[in-house]
Amino acid sequence: MKKIKNILTVTMVVVIITSILSGCGKKIIESSSKVVEGRPAKVGVLVNRGKVNFIPLIVENLERIQKENPNKVKFFVLDANENQAEQDEYIDKLLKEGVDLILLSISDITASERVINKIKEYNVPVIFFNREPVITDTIKSYEKAFYVGSDPKEIGTMQGEILVDAWNSRKAVIDRNGDNIMQYIILQGFKDNFETIGRTKYSVFAINNAGINTQELASSISNWDKELARQAVAAFLLSQGNKIDVIIANNDGMAEGAIEALQTYGYNLGDKARTIPVVGADGTPAAQELIKRGFMEGTVVQDAKAMAEAIYTIGMNLVSGKKPLEETQYKVDDTGVSIRIPLKKYVNN
Repeated sequence: MKKIKNILTVTMVVVIITSILSGCGKKIIESSSKVVEGRPAKVGVLVNRGKVNFIPLIVENLERIQKENPNKVKFFVLDANENQAEQDEYIDKLLKEGVDLILLSISDITASERVINKIKEYNVPVIFFNREPVITDTIKSYEKAFYVGSDPKEIGTMQGEILVDAWNSRKAVIDRNGDNIMQYIILQGFKDNFETIGRTKYSVFAINNAGINTQELASSISNWDKELARQAVAAFLLSQGNKIDVIIANNDGMAEGAIEALQTYGYNLGDKARTIPVVGADGTPAAQELIKRGFMEGTVVQDAKAMAEAIYTIGMNLVSGKKPLEETQYKVDDTGVSIRIPLKKYVNN
């Protein structure tokens, strides 16, 4: 492939690849790392950076992998920015150019079956990651397909447990009206998204399961977006401000937006009496810094390093004609076609 332009950034090299994106003018990130018949494996990494802060962490770790494994793999990272039609176009280009492997964080999870059928025509392995297809039978239909991600039920449960611990230790401050009910607002990712549903349901379930009564004051479909979450919380503060005990955000980006809104109205600036606990998920550096400073209650850390290593290792096994988990320590879950990356809580003790 002929490089037209190289742009060095702090962590990556951005290149325009004419033979892959002819006529599209799109930039992709190139990294390197695997050997296929004496050459590096060509691996397309399809993502949706958009407003999701976790994806860049995975890309950074793929770049680290390439530096540690020179001459083994060549990554071409393409950002569809939540546009499935655009991602479909990228997939077609990659397949026609003879890519050896596709690592896919799909734009629209409902398109999974159609996308797998397209990739299957070219007999190319595909690892779905971070966004799980609605029906796992879609992955089971192709022996060279696999999923790597985290368990949304576990993420939600851990979020709820963080708030339970906060409530039990500081109830007199958190229970603003003293009614013995945890009043909350919740900021959600995409509507009908598997991750959104699981994180939302089980965060509240964990709180109730601990014997704490809850009341949802308001919710917002904020699409994982920091700015949409900021706007939603600002509006909720005007209408429900003196009632809100805690804020649950499906990811750290929305949690950060919530905190920006809170701080605009004088909350979460260091005074514990005027701090509304906010919990997120992903464990981004920005969220961890907010937690250290006492502005955010906690987060659930998804290990971007472990996820990048898993999609790389399993993908390379498939490229080499091996079984997905051959010579690894990974264990499939009850679907038989997925592994789950371990999670951990991050709070400021």
